[in-house]
Amino acid sequence: MVHSRAGCAAIADSFVLLVHATLGMSTLDWIVLLVTLAGIILYGVFKSRNLHGSQSYLLADKNMPWYIVLLGIMATQASAITFISAPGQAYTDGMRFVQYYFGLPIAMIVISISFIPIFRRLNVYTAYEYLETRFDQRTRVLTSVLFLLSRGLSTGISIYAPAIILSSIMGWNIYLTNVIMGGLLLVYTYSGGAKAVAHTQKLQFLIILGSMAIAGYLVVAQLPGDMGFSDALYVAGKSGKLNVITTGFDWQDKYNIWSGIIGGFFLALSYFGTDQSQVGRYISGKDLKESRMGLLMNGFVKIPMQFAILLIGALLFAFYSFQPSPVYFNRQAYSVLQQQEPETVQRIETEYKQLQDVYARQATAIANDRDNETLVADFKVTQQQIASLRDTVRQHINRVAPTSDNGDTNYIFLYFVKHNLPKGLVGLLFAVIFLASWGSISAALNSLASSSMMDIQLLNNKEHLTEAQQLRYGRLHTLFWGVFSIVVAMFATQMGSLIEAVNVLGSLFYGTILGIFLVAFYMKKIKGRAVFYAAIAAEVLVVAIYLLNVISFLWLNVVGAVLVVLISLCIPQRIGKEADVK
Repeated sequence: MVHSRAGCAAIADSFVLLVHATLGMSTLDWIVLLVTLAGIILYGVFKSRNLHGSQSYLLADKNMPWYIVLLGIMATQASAITFISAPGQAYTDGMRFVQYYFGLPIAMIVISISFIPIFRRLNVYTAYEYLETRFDQRTRVLTSVLFLLSRGLSTGISIYAPAIILSSIMGWNIYLTNVIMGGLLLVYTYSGGAKAVAHTQKLQFLIILGSMAIAGYLVVAQLPGDMGFSDALYVAGKSGKLNVITTGFDWQDKYNIWSGIIGGFFLALSYFGTDQSQVGRYISGKDLKESRMGLLMNGFVKIPMQFAILLIGALLFAFYSFQPSPVYFNRQAYSVLQQQEPETVQRIETEYKQLQDVYARQATAIANDRDNETLVADFKVTQQQIASLRDTVRQHINRVAPTSDNGDTNYIFLYFVKHNLPKGLVGLLFAVIFLASWGSISAALNSLASSSMMDIQLLNNKEHLTEAQQLRYGRLHTLFWGVFSIVVAMFATQMGSLIEAVNVLGSLFYGTILGIFLVAFYMKKIKGRAVFYAAIAAEVLVVAIYLLNVISFLWLNVVGAVLVVLISLCIPQRIGKEADVK
């Protein structure tokens, strides 16, 4: 539809009025937000000009230095979910989530020794091309399909994360914001491919790290009175939020040192070694040394980075121990309860204010008198009462609005950003979360397009494709997966903590995929028929174990990989001409 200039101006004016009516952000915040986002899009399009063929569009001509590889790997991991949900995860459950990454450095070493040399020697577009060489075509297709399912679904969740922000600050319907966020990132991913992804991720991640450091500083700087960093740490510690290491062994405990090192190792080995969104980052390096350097450096810096982000959440808990905080951070969900049951809300608010006044006094007292265990015990009792009241609010909200996004974890950091940061920085922090989302999702879309194009569409294509045709196919596959992910985002409202949901989803598939590659690399006598049927059986069993809630999700990665190996060994090997890598 074509509008007149006056009509466009009226629409623009209405948009501005809507923004100022529904959003607490200043004009400066909006300028910072929009300029940052527009700059990233234009930068990506500019850096990816002169594209030619699939090698350029899907692999950036394999010409990236190690630091671009490193930033690309980290930016692909550090989605908006990391910056929205991780501080909230630490706020509600403490810092034990960091144990999830303890197996990662070991996995980086194994991949650098075993995986990268094979991928580079075979000059593959995707990790799954190797499986056809090692086993057969159907094993390659099966593994690619498992990847496409897991990565396509998790990318949809990643789109939903920044859509929450846009919905929260604009008051718009979450389904509309899903379309807006998914559509914006498609602009440079569709046009620029892997080059646009690599160069924008470099800039995005540097902005992200700087902005999160400023946010952490401001949490401490805005503590009341003479309270400082050590006081905040002490209160957070006494509240159980600095529980970095948990040594107890429990199959159903999601985060302890054993599930982190063992389950985390298998998950990292599968994610970085077999997930095309990561493989595509490091096989785009200039040579073997650059690829290895980028991956190994990721192993060194990932845990400290994640620790720092979770620490912000623990400090936020201390901050809101001294300062007033809402009984429920998801203000949209809470407003539904206010509208439908005002008397219930009034009673809750009265009780909460009384508890919070007591809690703030107790927090100040234990910070000033650190040897008084009686004060600490009283503080913990009040903390439990507040947690119980918040749980009651959650139950009420789930009852009156069972189909809406009722979780609280993903809104805690957003609430602080919106209500406590100075003008200009609010816009930058929201831009950071959008950028983090774009960095990880654009890489995922590029990897999905690579796999579906090379492992599915063109697998049996005998005709020669021109570079222009390859480029067109690559863009069409990117567009398809962009639309698919937006559709998935529409169904992500009931998943609770997003950072947990996306890792649970990955764990359902990663173990099986990893098992296929472990057999391929280390068990040369196993042929394609055996591993194909073993993978199908293992995946069915992993899903059944998850549905029966037998063990924590991190262990599913171990179970899936081990099942593929064991079942492959049990299946009689056919004597024939099934291919093998020499």
